[in-house]
Amino acid sequence: MNARIEILNEKKLVGKRVQMSFAINTTKELWQSFMPGLKQVTNRIGMELFSAEVYPPLFFQHYNVNTNFEKWAAVEVADHDSIPPGMEAIVFPAGLYAVFIHKGTASKGAETYRYIFMDWLPGSGYELDNRPHFAVMGENYKRDDDASEEEIWIPVRPLAS
Repeated sequence: MNARIEILNEKKLVGKRVQMSFAINTTKELWQSFMPGLKQVTNRIGMELFSAEVYPPLFFQHYNVNTNFEKWAAVEVADHDSIPPGMEAIVFPAGLYAVFIHKGTASKGAETYRYIFMDWLPGSGYELDNRPHFAVMGENYKRDDDASEEEIWIPVRPLAS
């Protein structure tokens, strides 16, 4: 699995969020709550869905499956002028990202993330940056399908020398 390095321009999104941990994963419930209101988003850009995680500082230095983080189900919008009831705004700041293609079902996601954090990152010349991590589910995303593809965006910065 190869990474491509991208510079992300700031993105504005609207969606729903929950506090969760990897031990008590409520991703499915979050998406079930978000999807019925999707048609209320009037200023949407593109058809992609964004699944994002906002981790607290030092989350990865002191990793624990019970530590809470923010999980988002969201879509990109032109602006935050019209946020549907029950949804919130989030901004992905501009910055450098390592982008990976995850192939397969969500249940195989742990293999992809293990590769990114245990194999790729240590020898990459980059370190994690404290910005949102996210997955982009575009036209090749097929829920619960082995042929599904989504992009995994990991915030990075060059290692300090």
